[in-house]
Amino acid sequence: MSLSSSMYSGISGLKAFSEQTSVISNNIANSSTVGFKSGSVEFADVFYSALNTSGTGSAQVGNGVSISSVNTDYTQGSYETGSSATDLALDGVGFFIVNDDETGSSYYTRAGNFAFDNEGYLVDSNGYIVQGWMTDDGSASGTITDIKLEDFQSPPQETETVTMSLNLDSSSTDHASGDTLNPFFAEFSFWDGTVTDTDPIADSRYSYRTSITTYDENGTSHEMTVYMDPVGDEDDGGNMIWEYIVAGDPDEDLRVIDGVDVGDTEAAGLYMTGTLTFNSSGEMIDMTAFTLDETSGVLSGLADPSADIKDLDNWVPADFNDDGLVAFHVDYTGAGSDDITASQAIALDFGLSNGGLDWDTTIANAGEVADVADLPTFEDKNISALSTTCYDASSATYSQSQDGYNAGYLQDVSVDSSGILSGVYSNGQTMDLFAIAVADFNNTEGLSQEGGNLFSATLESGAALTGQAGQSGLGEISSYTLESSNVDMSEELTTLIVAQSAFQASSKIITTVDDMLSTVIGMKR
Repeated sequence: MSLSSSMYSGISGLKAFSEQTSVISNNIANSSTVGFKSGSVEFADVFYSALNTSGTGSAQVGNGVSISSVNTDYTQGSYETGSSATDLALDGVGFFIVNDDETGSSYYTRAGNFAFDNEGYLVDSNGYIVQGWMTDDGSASGTITDIKLEDFQSPPQETETVTMSLNLDSSSTDHASGDTLNPFFAEFSFWDGTVTDTDPIADSRYSYRTSITTYDENGTSHEMTVYMDPVGDEDDGGNMIWEYIVAGDPDEDLRVIDGVDVGDTEAAGLYMTGTLTFNSSGEMIDMTAFTLDETSGVLSGLADPSADIKDLDNWVPADFNDDGLVAFHVDYTGAGSDDITASQAIALDFGLSNGGLDWDTTIANAGEVADVADLPTFEDKNISALSTTCYDASSATYSQSQDGYNAGYLQDVSVDSSGILSGVYSNGQTMDLFAIAVADFNNTEGLSQEGGNLFSATLESGAALTGQAGQSGLGEISSYTLESSNVDMSEELTTLIVAQSAFQASSKIITTVDDMLSTVIGMKR
């Protein structure tokens, strides 16, 4: 070995520790960079030279140091609060996927500071587009694509079910049936949809009413009202019976049944009539429901449909929907002008459904109901815990709801833990739009750092394994949250001191060897 080799060893130390200082400097500089992953230097000794000795032991002398690798620390950084719903952090394994639209290259990042650009794309701070899937019932569907907002409007939804939970005062008196031959359809008989200067039914003809707003297929709102009244002295072994009618604005009734314009008759706006039966404890145990007969040829044979359309013989037991709820048809838009069954069907839920989907009855229409025994019953009754009651307390509406809504405009977005990006609309609806894609790799150490908080896949990392957040071992997503840099400042400063000392020591080797060389050169004097 020569003195020059010692000098080269010292030089290798200067080079290696200066590179380590560069890595440490980069870590410290990025201590506040969102999603940054710190690096650390791994050293390795270089080749050895053998010495000619007479001993039996090893006689090798090293030739300095080199950097074997710069490793990336992929441990998760701490969380910090973000300012928008698209500030996202991964809690666990994985990377977000972004795509450079100009080159088509895909990159991977832990920095979730995303925002929508002026074209509606969800992009990172580099302008690269975040990747995900279109959604179908809350799950990823199809192939990975750019996340771009295009559904700025939520389409309207027509009302399909109206749900009401009421209490009807058991001490209420009969307001209608004393004036009619059929006490079960007294309110029905007093409804007149042709009047223009007064309400279709007088306030004195019912004990309680409750209204709810429903929507047609175009998102237009329509008020629907249920009128309730006890059925006089009619009782069924101590049970209490109330009659009801379901009605709307006669001017909005565009039903055409068997060629008859219902809106021009007394039945205009009258959609359903029936009864509710309560036991002596005030619990609902059964109900009936009748709607205008929609069978072809029935009304066309009437001598005077405008008068005879309210004949109880033309009102038949209502159909059930798939959930066992009684249903009726309305037509606010003229959609059922050729076939009323093609118009809007609305189910009514007082808390009682029919598992049998049919009536247990021998009657064909409401005109055959003469006493309690003639009232149809459900084949298989299912009573909800929130069903309508008849207690000795003031009549009241405890809750009511319907599933329709008008058109809405996008106001905000939200992201859940599984990465489902949803639109929040002005009509109160939330619509799932995309599932944000997450990727993982068999060897994350093989990823190539590209700057801008981006990584790219290499042969060493293997291909990206993509999936939805929270599935297949991938981390979950937190919204309004960002992952901070995982740089430990105290550790970096400590390592910097060590590197500085090692650098100084390496420089001392060079100056020492220089002195030794000067001594050797001076020997010739």
